Amino acid sequence: MRASLIQIAVDPDESIESRRARVAGLVRAERGGADLVVLPELWPMGAFAYEDFAAESEPLHGPTHEGMAAAARDAEVWLHAGSFVEAAGGALYNTSLVFSPAGELVASYRKIHRFGFDKGEAVMMAAGEELVTAALPGLTLGVATCYDLRFPELFRGLVDAGAQAFVVPAGWPARRRAHWTLLARARAVENQAYVLACDTAGTHAGVEQAGHSIVVDPWGEVLAEAGPDEEILRVVLDPAKVETTREQFPALKDRVLGLARP
Repeated sequence: MRASLIQIAVDPDESIESRRARVAGLVRAERGGADLVVLPELWPMGAFAYEDFAAESEPLHGPTHEGMAAAARDAEVWLHAGSFVEAAGGALYNTSLVFSPAGELVASYRKIHRFGFDKGEAVMMAAGEELVTAALPGLTLGVATCYDLRFPELFRGLVDAGAQAFVVPAGWPARRRAHWTLLARARAVENQAYVLACDTAGTHAGVEQAGHSIVVDPWGEVLAEAGPDEEILRVVLDPAKVETTREQFPALKDRVLGLARP
């Protein structure tokens, strides 16, 4: 399976409408070269642009959904469209969308762990409650977002739901870049699964982004890593490697804590 991670630079001088059109063009350009395309977290306005969240929020089937569905259909790719600010039932959510090559919405995920402690996303957005997977031909994706990466129990739950790879769009800041790469590799090693972690570049509301999107295999080896600027990271995934790794080193079978008891 060929995967492309598009590390978008968020420029405050670029309008959200222009960025949507530009990103759709980048997705379409992967036609014929990728089976799966991944975008970062909150790329329409930037993960730290809290003051814009309410004003730029959309319904689930709003302009971001419409534009990314069309791009997935035109490119004939599976598309994890990163995330956007969803408005639903009087609340805001950090919501990810996954589209099929036909442009159909096959999964949506509301971020469970909200970052900010007592400000920003943590107080402005409601928390999701459901673990989400998406079944692609030959590979089941577990869906997580940014700060979720710090909570290993979420990923264990996704493994129990059948995940063989984790897709993690993010708006991770440069000052914690070391944590980003460390945690991505840890989630891969402990769950014997691929990790496709797609970050943003540029600066969101004065917060420099880490970039350095990364793909890690089920043994913890880094297959590819981007630099700090806008970039497209292209890798080839072997779904069989997940099962081979789990068979050759069956650590998951020795789990004791966290398992359901009769």
